[in-house]
Amino acid sequence: MRTLSILVADDHVVVRKGLRALLESQPKWKVTAEASNGNDAVEKAIRLRPDLVIMDLSMPELNGLDATALLLKANPNARVLILSMHNSEDLIRKTLNSGARGYVLKSDAERDLVTAVEAVLENRTFFTTAVSNIVLDFLRQREQSGTTTVSESLTTRERQILQLLAEGKSNKEVAGRLGISVRTAENHRAKIMRKLHLRTLSDLVRHAIRNKIVEA
Repeated sequence: MRTLSILVADDHVVVRKGLRALLESQPKWKVTAEASNGNDAVEKAIRLRPDLVIMDLSMPELNGLDATALLLKANPNARVLILSMHNSEDLIRKTLNSGARGYVLKSDAERDLVTAVEAVLENRTFFTTAVSNIVLDFLRQREQSGTTTVSESLTTRERQILQLLAEGKSNKEVAGRLGISVRTAENHRAKIMRKLHLRTLSDLVRHAIRNKIVEA
């Protein structure tokens, strides 16, 4: 099995060392680079193209959210997991909008980080429990304020795939469930995102919850 590469971006040396030790306790993962500020993180992520970037929100020169936006603009397929000591609704909302795949509180890192990394590497999203509650509250408020329904242009198969993806299934799992190739599942996913004018998997999850395709 190929060793998966991870870039850790945090401005505190002690935190980076702790994260490295925790991540590399898993034999299939290797921290191949570290960054101490947002600009450094973007430059290294674009140059080295790691399988995952773990991004601290509060960093000098360029914060984690802006760094994530720049990174995803340069490489839309990059996978970013946000790590933060803050659990404010505003920051979490901005994280969803940035295209990051998940959000883990530093206070929960020892318990949740390995699970979060596994989820993001499998193209699923992950939010620490306390963060998930804030996300769901935010989505419920958005839903109550009035939202549009799922586009009727989606075929039955596309609606089925949309639900599986929103439930956290990977492209491989979708393919297995529906008896189609992974390539076909990927093509369906791209077509769904295009039809619904969505950019990220987080957008897709929010859309599915708002339109009651999955339960919040």
